[in-house]
Amino acid sequence: METRDAARNWARIWERAWREHEPELLRAVYAEDCDFRSSPFRSPQDPVAYAEWAFTGEQAAEPRFGEPLVEGDRAAVPWWTTTIGDDGSEATIAGCSLLRFDAAGRVVEELGYWNAVDAIAPFPGWGRPDG
Repeated sequence: METRDAARNWARIWERAWREHEPELLRAVYAEDCDFRSSPFRSPQDPVAYAEWAFTGEQAAEPRFGEPLVEGDRAAVPWWTTTIGDDGSEATIAGCSLLRFDAAGRVVEELGYWNAVDAIAPFPGWGRPDG
């Protein structure tokens, strides 16, 4: 699978999983032995277990993913979501996932960088490589 297609598929699956709070959907895009780190300061963990934890406490999420930047078997994919917590509070979480794919288009390595603030909209041009 071409890396750009794999990255777009990864983003599509993550968007659906996050919006529907269905972490099991993510199994389709990760290799079994994936080195997944949601942050540089966290230990590797199972991506589905991470999503289960991350979705806890959310009533709703409106994730969106930008166009991947691709080089070889690697891609950087920006993402932005506004969440509504169980207490009704709104927050924005924005970040970028650095991904490496195998020949079948599954993620074998992921490192995420992100930040969270009170809810705000994306800036003009967000998510476009030329943005």
